[in-house]
Amino acid sequence: MNSLPINNVLLHPDSQGDNLSEWLNGNGGSGLINALSKPDGIIDIIKQAGLCGLGGSGFPTYKKWQLVNTQSNDRDKYLICNGNEDEPGTFKDAYLLSHSPHQVIEGAFIAALANGINKIVFYINPEQIIGLEKISIAVEQWQNSTLFKQIEQVLNKPLSIRVMASSGHYIGGEETAAIESVEGNFPFPREKPPFPAIYGVYGCPTLVNNIETLANITHILNHGAQWYQELGLGDCAGTKLYCLSGDVLKPGVYELPMGTALKTLIFDMGGGILLDKKIKAIFTGGASNTILTSKDIDVHLDFESVKAQGSSLGTGAMIVISEETGIVKQVTEYVNFYAHSSCGQCPSCKTGTFYIAQILNKIDTGQASTLDLDSLINLCKILPGSGRCHLLDGAIKIVDSSLLHFTDEYKHSLKT
Repeated sequence: MNSLPINNVLLHPDSQGDNLSEWLNGNGGSGLINALSKPDGIIDIIKQAGLCGLGGSGFPTYKKWQLVNTQSNDRDKYLICNGNEDEPGTFKDAYLLSHSPHQVIEGAFIAALANGINKIVFYINPEQIIGLEKISIAVEQWQNSTLFKQIEQVLNKPLSIRVMASSGHYIGGEETAAIESVEGNFPFPREKPPFPAIYGVYGCPTLVNNIETLANITHILNHGAQWYQELGLGDCAGTKLYCLSGDVLKPGVYELPMGTALKTLIFDMGGGILLDKKIKAIFTGGASNTILTSKDIDVHLDFESVKAQGSSLGTGAMIVISEETGIVKQVTEYVNFYAHSSCGQCPSCKTGTFYIAQILNKIDTGQASTLDLDSLINLCKILPGSGRCHLLDGAIKIVDSSLLHFTDEYKHSLKT
């Protein structure tokens, strides 16, 4: 077994639990106290730490914060804590919300202090019933604490907190769609610019951060930027939650140093492949990215390294497919999901994902001809970039990638 140290921070036992007193006696409280003492220095610490958005973008967190921070404090400012998490294979935020809500809430408070935010919205997928309940109870505990009153004193305005269920639509996780939902509308993504940091909820400056991103913040403010930097491997900073699923012996949520090798996650953490089969493919960062294959298992799991392999780290979800699993069936299931999830705002997305799914279902059931396969390939050539959000491109990316690596499987599924 690999002797790689597991630097648990978010999954550390002292970070777990739904009782505020226990949290403050464990890993909590100190980061918020440090933030209260010097709110003007928070963004610089986050910058030095190298924290990036851990919901899939990998965008430097401090850059989003700076945009919101520079907006006037004379009007409301919003923070949307994005827990819509709905992509196949991704379940890290659900785990954090149900097992350790206080580190998420404390991180949100520090973000509010850094940016003059007076309205916080916890935006949670309605299927996360336990998470919604736990975060609601935890928020009430905080609101009755002396620390909450200190936050309002530093902000010099009342702090409003709302816990709401999202629409449950996959598209609702896109940041401008989340803003529409918070306003009470259907989660149609907006065109950008204007960006949320300037024109968000009801036209107010709005920061949208993922649940995992927020959970890291209190630990950084407690231990410092250098500590966070040193948690990662090589040039990487911090740890990352990886959702491991598919044909592995021990699926689950694992926290490992950013930059850990994919094979370490699969074999040391996940126990290897079911029935000792070989790896056929790995869907990285959820189901909407370029597929990796067995030749890529040495790749380091960080944003730049996975990008260099032509894929994306995304949410950190790794769905492992063994040689016994049909790739066409797997891709068909995922594209069916995206076709169902299209919001319908962009005709190219609504009709494109529908027809791609229709052809894939024909291929998977042995009812398709060579002409159908040609049509599938042509759709994947003409549709990219024609949707307002990532959904259409994500669906096409997994089809393109699977065709590149497993053309023979597609051809074998055609009727003779």
